[in-house]
Amino acid sequence: MEGYVLEWFKDIGFYAVGLSIILNIAISVLGLVPSFFLTAANIHFFGFGYGLLLSIVGEAFGAIVSFYLYRKGINIIKEKVQFKHVLLERLQNTAGVEAFLLVIALRIFPFMPSGVVTIVSAGSNIGLLNFSIASTLGKIPALVIEAYSVYYIMNWNWQGKIIFAVIAVVIIGYVFKRRRKK
Repeated sequence: MEGYVLEWFKDIGFYAVGLSIILNIAISVLGLVPSFFLTAANIHFFGFGYGLLLSIVGEAFGAIVSFYLYRKGINIIKEKVQFKHVLLERLQNTAGVEAFLLVIALRIFPFMPSGVVTIVSAGSNIGLLNFSIASTLGKIPALVIEAYSVYYIMNWNWQGKIIFAVIAVVIIGYVFKRRRKK
């Protein structure tokens, strides 16, 4: 997917910044599509610093737009959806500073899907401004780690990439095997 995005960026030149932000918004609204390929394309095309900054801005806008859209639609299903994660349940039933800090914590937590945090936040009592600030602050450390990982993987030789792919497959297999046993 990164290759397609890079081709689009090359084709439209200066407007690639806008396309990157639009793609980030679309990924955020969909809620289930990982954005690492877009972070990789941003770093590859714009360089590490600008690519990371563009990814942070794009993900921040994406979270804000998603929050707004989810909040509009969440009232219809709010009573039907319950989350079985302690922090998500707490976020759903809290407001103010506690909700602000929970959003930051959940954004930093590496295995919490971003879309789930946004949906739960939209169904909670946190305001748009507080969510926007907390979400962005929480995404920055995660995106820095993601950007560094992507940058160094892109610069590995083919042997390093194969080793990384094998390790990733083993970890994914282990996780699926453990989930199946439950």
